[in-house]
Amino acid sequence: MNRSLPTLMLLSCLPFLPFFACTSANPPARENGPFAVIAYSLGRGRPVDPADAGKLTHIIYSFLHLRGDSLALDSPGESGAIASLVSLKKLNPALKIMLSLGGWGGCASCSEVFGTEQGRTEFARSALRILRETRTDGIDIDWEYPSIEGYPGHRFSPDDRENFTLLMKSLRETLGREYEVSFAAGGFTQCILASVDWKGVMLYADRVNLMTYDLVNANSTVTGHQTALFSGPGQGESVDNAIRLLDSLGVAPGQIVIGAAFYARVWGGVRDTNNGLFQPGRFVHFIPYRDLDGYFRQNAGFRKFRDTASEAPYSYSASQGLFATYDDPVSAAMKTRYALDRGLGGIMFWEISGDAPTHGLLDAIDSVRTAASRRR
Repeated sequence: MNRSLPTLMLLSCLPFLPFFACTSANPPARENGPFAVIAYSLGRGRPVDPADAGKLTHIIYSFLHLRGDSLALDSPGESGAIASLVSLKKLNPALKIMLSLGGWGGCASCSEVFGTEQGRTEFARSALRILRETRTDGIDIDWEYPSIEGYPGHRFSPDDRENFTLLMKSLRETLGREYEVSFAAGGFTQCILASVDWKGVMLYADRVNLMTYDLVNANSTVTGHQTALFSGPGQGESVDNAIRLLDSLGVAPGQIVIGAAFYARVWGGVRDTNNGLFQPGRFVHFIPYRDLDGYFRQNAGFRKFRDTASEAPYSYSASQGLFATYDDPVSAAMKTRYALDRGLGGIMFWEISGDAPTHGLLDAIDSVRTAASRRR
């Protein structure tokens, strides 16, 4: 083991510590209302379990796309899927159902459409129509990314940054305060500094859903923590790094929601040095959290570790040369505690159908939030 890298703790196969071990005492009040727990829900994913409705404040249906200048449902089946989410309000009347535009690969024409006043105006009007038709509660913009390269081949321009602010202004003016307006932003330094005019945008947005996952992504040729809570030797990108940057840019904590990953990313061809951490490799698999234990059983030699500098779990099989980075119940609970301690607006995650049916990551988040609420 290279001891110049973060101290690593080998974990046994014993169950994790109870979630309440990671809770905090007397979290500060937030400026923007109750602590949010927000689930992104993939339209083609598994239906949301009604038992989870009471653990959530928001569900964001993902994704709608542009048709010309307008927000559009992609298929007749989408209306039924959205209606199913709206029906969960019978179990939790406070639950908000929102619609998201875009996603990775889903915003090919965003730079062009949102680059004109006509395009922004028509989009905002179409969003209002669809929100009324679907009886949903708001719009979330997931443009990956304004002004910097995102999905290969998608247009981006330096003007996107200002146009994104104008888009959010148009949405707020058209939707008023009856509907919520939020957006997803990359949790990595380049996106935070280059894509968004934070002082302008946050005048119109209820919150930013900060994608503090995929910090090490499918294009990465060196392993690392895709959703580290803290920065450490070997990796600067983390939840805490993103929050510190936003604080330096004047973003109110209560408008920031941090992200957790309900999936793992796996690299292959990883050499047996430092238990595979920060080593060359190639991305090979995306594994939903619900399938992760099965994947480890099917592939021999996996041992689980926790990087105590980054507060991030990972697993490595020396015999297979496989390295996996992910959130687990302990790290999800620690992120929730972090958000509560700092008065952030909440925690969100991609994506709810990836969770385990029992003792999952949402359970860990809910346990911390519930314990904190009882102490108030």
